[in-house]
Amino acid sequence: MFVSFFYNLRDRGIPVTPTSFLRLQQALRLGAIRSLNNFYVVARALLIKSERYFDLYDQIFAHHFAGVELPDPDEIELGEMAKLLLEEWLKNPEGVAAALGAKEEDLQKLTPEELEQYFIDRLKDQTEAHHGGNRWIGTHGTSPVGHSGFHPGGMRVGGVSQNKSATKVALDRRYRDYSQEGPLTQSQMGEALKKLRRMIPAGPLDMVNVDKTIYQTMKNAGEIEIIFDRRLADRLKVILMIDNGGWSMDPYIPLVQTLFDYARNQFKDLKTYFFHNTIYDRVWADAARYRMAEQIADFLKKDPETRIVIVGDASMAPYELMNRGGSIYFGERTRNASIENLQFLSQTFRHSVWLNPVPRYAWPGTWTIDQIRMVFPMFELTLDGLDGAVNHLMSRN
Repeated sequence: MFVSFFYNLRDRGIPVTPTSFLRLQQALRLGAIRSLNNFYVVARALLIKSERYFDLYDQIFAHHFAGVELPDPDEIELGEMAKLLLEEWLKNPEGVAAALGAKEEDLQKLTPEELEQYFIDRLKDQTEAHHGGNRWIGTHGTSPVGHSGFHPGGMRVGGVSQNKSATKVALDRRYRDYSQEGPLTQSQMGEALKKLRRMIPAGPLDMVNVDKTIYQTMKNAGEIEIIFDRRLADRLKVILMIDNGGWSMDPYIPLVQTLFDYARNQFKDLKTYFFHNTIYDRVWADAARYRMAEQIADFLKKDPETRIVIVGDASMAPYELMNRGGSIYFGERTRNASIENLQFLSQTFRHSVWLNPVPRYAWPGTWTIDQIRMVFPMFELTLDGLDGAVNHLMSRN
């Protein structure tokens, strides 16, 4: 009777295996599940292998067992943007009203629910991309809303469940922060980056290898021979380059700061450099970009097995990326166009990626993002994006 529930989970992208579903059927046959509450807990434990899917599981559960409408992915995206607009309205009503071309006094008459619906309707009305400017909803303008106005804090909508009904628990959306929609936390980054290690034997032979010791003792007809190994140590070298200047990166500061804090505490051999917009002939050692670190040509002296992670929105004027004199620093004459420096880094270090905090759906609207994607594998700065970036960095290719 729960076959359709299984396929609903699969159709929505949750990797449920037939084996786990058979285990759920066995639990039902054995009488281990006696209520809908039991089923909610046991099914989640058996079918869902990662907490990132808990929120989606709750939505599908409420849809299947309580008839709650399962929103279309596009509707979910519009709803999330509307909630962010509502949060921005609470902080800056004048700016939001100006961006929407509406009268502030008219919007103030609406309840929060009516405001949210108004924002959704306005978002639906915008049928084409809009970039720049100080009105309407778009990207890379001075409008407080749009892609460049993304706020990773989000806004919780809905109250706390007051009873123990399984469908009520599912409707409460308690696991939203574990999903791909929530902001990345330090613990989530730790989970995603834990594979970014290069463990090799190092140091003195001071650790007993039990398996080899038993084997060698048996080979010696019972005469004990203890085999020692070196301890495994993480010898991974990581270079982190961060775009830390300009208004277009301001909305992503908390997200990038979380990544920086984790990387600084996690990796023993980490070098961090800073740039603005793109990488010219040099990078800086400090976030304020006062202390020059190294010329790009000096990177030839580094270990080519070093992993390079570049973090930035890759959004700038085309001449900054493509022209030899494109540097925006006053008085600086660059030897190479920035795109040539990026190509040099990509060719020198085969394990390199670009992490972009801008949502993936906004990438096609920015020409420089498309150009940089031809040089570096680019991943969205989300949990899925980090997983993909780490897999690429640790590949043998």
